Amino acid sequence: MGDLCKSSIFFSDQHLCNADILPPPEVRARIEVSVLNFLRTLSSPTPAISDLPLINRKSSNSRVSQGLLTDVSWIFLSRSFCTRSLTKNSSAKAFIRVWKVMEMIYQVLVEGKRVTQRELYYKLLCTSPEYFTSQLQVNRTIQDVVALLRCSRFSLGIMASSRGVVAGRLVLQALRRTVDDWYQEPNQEVVDCTACGSSGYAISGDLNLLEKLVLKTDARYIFVVEKHAIFQRMAEDRVFNQIPSILITGKGYPDIATRFLLHRLSQAFPKIQILGIVDWNPAGLAIFCTYKYGSIAMGLEAYRYACNVKWLGLRRDDLQLIPAESFAPLKPRDLQIAKSLTASEILPDKYKEELAVMVESGHRAEIEALYYHGYSFLGKYLANKIVQACYF
Repeated sequence: MGDLCKSSIFFSDQHLCNADILPPPEVRARIEVSVLNFLRTLSSPTPAISDLPLINRKSSNSRVSQGLLTDVSWIFLSRSFCTRSLTKNSSAKAFIRVWKVMEMIYQVLVEGKRVTQRELYYKLLCTSPEYFTSQLQVNRTIQDVVALLRCSRFSLGIMASSRGVVAGRLVLQALRRTVDDWYQEPNQEVVDCTACGSSGYAISGDLNLLEKLVLKTDARYIFVVEKHAIFQRMAEDRVFNQIPSILITGKGYPDIATRFLLHRLSQAFPKIQILGIVDWNPAGLAIFCTYKYGSIAMGLEAYRYACNVKWLGLRRDDLQLIPAESFAPLKPRDLQIAKSLTASEILPDKYKEELAVMVESGHRAEIEALYYHGYSFLGKYLANKIVQACYF
């Protein structure tokens, strides 16, 4: 504690702009130091209310990092700060929200519990209704606390709500937990993801459990699928028997738990090729990029779950397979996403060329349009793309 108190009042000025995974005692210590230092400034000969220095989470503060020994690139935030101040009308309530959330998080950590963001919202809505009126306010304040204390949401005792599912050639076995360690029990339940049906196996929101899973596979590919309906078709057709593979989907924009499991698989089996299957529209490309690079919305945790995913399809080379009647006009939201992606320095030129074609054509295409050739065509399409190594 003494060493922590000798540091600056908060932790946002540390050299690396990332969120650490810390044990509960250290997170509690960081909260305690923040409180003590805040009180110290109030009781000084020249008392003042300190602003809260937070890492700026706007896209203008994002940077791109390329691994020296890998093909993985990721988004990170540079050392540019914004503040929450009690003395400014525009941020006074946000300032108080940070302390309210830290108080609640401290209680959760003391009790050894975990909560979802939704549970935290209802608790705060009941105890501090004048400061918390929406889930969005709670979500943003949690990211403020992450940026202030420089530790991950999971370290704060906040559990991810997962929508993701997995299927295919993957065997999962959970470890048992003792007071001091984890161990593998001989008779512990084993999940064979080839036998989970078309709906797949639900990915737990408990990142600690996902971290301790024993993973086994003979797959050569991982298919990252944008949409659950396409995932179900691939699982129903048992594509993973034709192409030795694992199927995973976050059912749209991926949650933390889905990205965490994908990252674990990429680390455990580095020779497996990870291939993305998304709609041919700006939203599909944005979802693909979230898996590949991370997202600014994740703040200081953006970098942690980046994976070297290759874009298999849909791409402009595939449009000849789709009947003209299946194309739909781009929506205003698509154009907004396209503008944002085009401005991003992380997007490779090949991806920007695809995006430009989408915008110029004014049309979008969904993966389901391939069913024009029959419901079993999707597996053939994937096999053909893999044989030709038609992905980047």
